[in-house]
Amino acid sequence: MSEQHPVSRFGTVALADMPEDLRTRIGAIAEKSGFVPNVFLALAHRPAELRAFLDYHDALMDRSDGLSKAERELVVVATSGANHCTYCVVAHGAILRVRTKDPEIADRVASNPWAAVLSPRERAIVDLALLIATDSASLTDAELDDARLAGLSEDEIWDVGAITALFAMSNRLAHLTALRPNPEFFLLGRLPR
Repeated sequence: MSEQHPVSRFGTVALADMPEDLRTRIGAIAEKSGFVPNVFLALAHRPAELRAFLDYHDALMDRSDGLSKAERELVVVATSGANHCTYCVVAHGAILRVRTKDPEIADRVASNPWAAVLSPRERAIVDLALLIATDSASLTDAELDDARLAGLSEDEIWDVGAITALFAMSNRLAHLTALRPNPEFFLLGRLPR
């Protein structure tokens, strides 16, 4: 499979060949997950950009306040589905399934985020994220007021926008590189551990 469908159109960098700081940082992720996500192997040929990506990713996705970790992943899966990004849907769909303990949520949200059955709060998060992802120029105070009425704080609204923006970039890099998802992602959160 890897000869016909390489991980990236631009090649990859093995973990052992990355600069020490990236090797340590990504090695910790690999130790926790049991594998090195292909996105890191693909982006590592430009170490400064990978560092910046990881720093912004971690600043948004590892926060302990604002949106829950599951809600953050919900934004990624919904917008990545709308952007037709297979890598991000598969990878973050796995994380969403694990965080929610729901083996179906990622498929429902990725395939049709506009119609997925969600709680009112989740619907507000997804609707705002989708608007920002697909037609950000049409965003008005009315949509922000709708998010507030659903209980989102100013910080949470910012989280939705910033995560949507970061993953718009990530989705486009995945398209550029034809990034192939790791096989391990497909079963995560579907079967009991």
